[in-house]
Amino acid sequence: MDWSKLQTFIVLARSVNLERASRTLGIDGTTVSRKIRSLELELGHTLFERTRDGQVLTPDGRRLFAHAEIMERAALEFEQGAGSGDAEKGLVRVSAAEGFGTRFVAPRLRDFALDHPNIAIDLFANSGFLNPSRKEADIALLLAQPRKGPLKTRRLTDYGLGLYIAAGLDDEPENVALIGYIPDFIYAPELNYLDELALGREPSLRSSSINAQREMIASGAGFGVLPCFMGDPDDRLRRIYPEKSIKRTFWLAVHQDVSLLPRVRLFIDWLVALAGKEQDLLLGDG
Repeated sequence: MDWSKLQTFIVLARSVNLERASRTLGIDGTTVSRKIRSLELELGHTLFERTRDGQVLTPDGRRLFAHAEIMERAALEFEQGAGSGDAEKGLVRVSAAEGFGTRFVAPRLRDFALDHPNIAIDLFANSGFLNPSRKEADIALLLAQPRKGPLKTRRLTDYGLGLYIAAGLDDEPENVALIGYIPDFIYAPELNYLDELALGREPSLRSSSINAQREMIASGAGFGVLPCFMGDPDDRLRRIYPEKSIKRTFWLAVHQDVSLLPRVRLFIDWLVALAGKEQDLLLGDG
């Protein structure tokens, strides 16, 4: 049996959704479907039933999934017990909030890559998170501590947020637009922070993307809330109302099955050390 087909089966079984499975695997949905169909023909059983809720395992699919998880766990245990030479090889999949992934992690990944050239990193920095409980990612950097699932979690760092406006804009904030998230597309309650600041108004320029909000602010379109690690280093921006600031926390979550993989431990140790070194930037105390 082709192990890559079995891996595709495991991911789709956990994801239920074909699009999410293809994103996790880094291949297109057609390839996922083709591999599943090939596996079904090879085994002579239908493994999934298509429903309104997505791709649901059939009774035969559930039986295969139970055995496939045992095989997957055995492979991980073997890898964890392998020699130290294997520590410097393999892929680590990291899911992060858009702003943290693009403005903090990505610009610093070069240092990790130079130190560990044989470890590949997939960085997913989107509006939303891949689910480490379903093994969609090895490591997830989240806005709240997960309370369920086979995960190991730790507090990575606190970070500050403040109000920013374009550096060259002379208008008072009261005379320009407030910029913020589209309410229906706030993917985590921790991002719903405008009420905490008691600004007495709703945003009239909105985006689901924090990077897009930053560009609107920098263009002079208005003012808005940004993480300090995004706003403070940007010469196009200046901070206003420093007394109106809030703090949030990034949590690191890793599936317990991969938590001891050498390559995963190396990345976690690097990221924890990096966050500790950059506390002034993250908290907005620089």
